[in-house]
Amino acid sequence: MLYFWILFNVFALVMLIVDLRVFHRRGHSVRFREALTWSLVYVAMAAAFAAILYFWQGRQSSLEFVTGYVVELSLSVDNLFIFLVIFNYFAVPDEQQHRVLFWGILGALILRGIFIGAGVGLIHRFHWLLYVFGALLIYSGIRVCISGQHQVDPASNPVVKILRKWIPVTSEYRGGKFFVRNPQENGRIYATPLLVVLLVIESTDVLFAVDSIPAVLAITLKAFIVYTSNVFAILGLRSMYFAVARLMKLFRFLHYGLAVILILVGVKMLLGNYVEVPIGMTLGAVAAVLFISIGLSIAFPVKNSE
Repeated sequence: MLYFWILFNVFALVMLIVDLRVFHRRGHSVRFREALTWSLVYVAMAAAFAAILYFWQGRQSSLEFVTGYVVELSLSVDNLFIFLVIFNYFAVPDEQQHRVLFWGILGALILRGIFIGAGVGLIHRFHWLLYVFGALLIYSGIRVCISGQHQVDPASNPVVKILRKWIPVTSEYRGGKFFVRNPQENGRIYATPLLVVLLVIESTDVLFAVDSIPAVLAITLKAFIVYTSNVFAILGLRSMYFAVARLMKLFRFLHYGLAVILILVGVKMLLGNYVEVPIGMTLGAVAAVLFISIGLSIAFPVKNSE
């Protein structure tokens, strides 16, 4: 099994390097068609991986992966809204947004790998943590229902405040650089606003992982399935952002659908020892909630006066 862990991580790293160094070597504004193509490529790769799991570990593992992938990808929609807020707040140039997301997602893969390993290990050792995670998911779902969406204020991010205390930050962007030297101050190192944006995205993703990882753990406790479903969802997140950034505001009820999904998987986690819910039923329920919330958003669009 260790070989599969190594091979999968090598695959994920190669995909990131190819994306940045081959197809996006020069910073440019990512257009809708390009982003949509990459999004479909990542979805196709996830489908191919599900097929591999089907023949390797059987139908149950394949369905668990698909369900985890759909849940993780759905919850990642909130990340897209936050990316939009952060990029607008810091006025990040279009041609540098892909670079920031590349490094942000690379950091997210590392952090989530640590969280997943710790989460699975703790649950196996302290089974009562399942109830804690389940209650956390239900609370998060209710919170999203009440507030309408996750809120974020980039200016109040504690990581940004700490950075500004330890290192000076330039007033303008310097291409795709995160650090520059000031020759007028004996080569003193300055951070650029691009580093600030990266740190905001990284720290925000940690907060989202508190919801998304327990949600997948409610579906399966197989570390390899939890990790791979997270990785495939995160790999496609950059392309999805550029593909739907202009369309996200149209789905006015999607936040509530995501809240219902959090509540459903939270209830599943709480009742897991007493009621066995087939994985196919879980996948069907998640898909139904997504279709209904998107359908309602299309049927009752946001009015111009709102």
